[in-house]
Amino acid sequence: MRSVRTSDFKAHLSEHLREVRQGATLIVLDRDRPVARVVPWSDPGELVVTPGKGTLSEIRLLPPLDLGADILDLLAEERADR
Repeated sequence: MRSVRTSDFKAHLSEHLREVRQGATLIVLDRDRPVARVVPWSDPGELVVTPGKGTLSEIRLLPPLDLGADILDLLAEERADR
C-alpha cells in the first residue's frame, strides 16, 4: 500500500489510476492525514448504469398558458412602471 499527497494525486491522476487498475491500493494524504483509500474495482456487476431519458426532441413540451392577454403587452406594461 502506497501513500500519495493530494497535490501529487491530482497532478498525476492518470498514472495513479493506472497503478490501481494493476492492483495497487493508494492512500491519499492531506497534510500527512489519510483522507481516502483508492482500491481496484472488484465487482463489475455492482456498477449500475442508467440510460439517459432520451433526446431533447423526445421531451414533451407543456401546453402554452392562456393568459388572456398578449405577453408582450404585459411585459411593456410592467416595464413602463419602472
